[in-house]
Amino acid sequence: MITTTFSRRCFLAFTAVMPWAWRVRAATAIPMGIEMYSVREELKKDPQGTVRAIAEMGYQGLEFFAPYFEWSQAQAKEMKKLLDDLGIRCFSTHNSAEYFKKENIQKAIDLNLILGSKYVVMAYSQPKPGPDGWKETAEALNSAAETLEPAGLKAGYHNHQLEFTSVGGVRPMEILAKNTKPTVMLQLDVGTCLEAGADPVAWIRANPGRIRSVHCKDWSPEGGIGYAVLFGEGKADWKGIFAAASSVGGAEYYLIEQEGSRYSELETAKKCLEAYRAKQF
Repeated sequence: MITTTFSRRCFLAFTAVMPWAWRVRAATAIPMGIEMYSVREELKKDPQGTVRAIAEMGYQGLEFFAPYFEWSQAQAKEMKKLLDDLGIRCFSTHNSAEYFKKENIQKAIDLNLILGSKYVVMAYSQPKPGPDGWKETAEALNSAAETLEPAGLKAGYHNHQLEFTSVGGVRPMEILAKNTKPTVMLQLDVGTCLEAGADPVAWIRANPGRIRSVHCKDWSPEGGIGYAVLFGEGKADWKGIFAAASSVGGAEYYLIEQEGSRYSELETAKKCLEAYRAKQF
């Protein structure tokens, strides 16, 4: 018989490392997808071929952007069959604020249910100037959330620079966070957050459970490069972002997003995923 001695000191050391080890496993278990805006020109030319190429790279899912709204239900069903055949998921869709209006939201519901999406994300808004305009956007999100909920869908909001730029001493994202239901996802676009001078890690930690997806777009202040960098080449503290998103933010999935780079769209998508994997977050 083999016996082992497990001292109190060993036990304490083991239990101390367990939460850290769990967080590492939790972070790596969160699937990485792609915002299809990253390959928008390819998607226009060959939607199914582009989705197939993304799956072959190893992406686990995707987010369709606004043009999906023009699909017929038959087209959406055809795309869902392809996703199922490839073994990837549609995590969410990126939508114009117009699609959240009463006359359009039922179509959004129907298409998202066909695609197997969970979140219907407002990609941007153009509110009236001042805090009251942003409160109206929050009300629109709350109303949409109530309409989406019976169908098993949830509403979300995607930030740009504007939402992290103070209006009357308050950032619009703070207004949206404070005035929306906890079920409304605050989808964090890292690159635009950085360009506005905000701290993504601090924002995640200030809004526990609300950052259920992250657009992994990098940004560099160097020489006007801006967003034209691959994942990991810019200013973003990805280690800190993923640690906060997985342990505090409630992240369910990540999405690579690219505005463009020195490579083609598909090559950029491939290199970004490779860079993410190489860093072993």
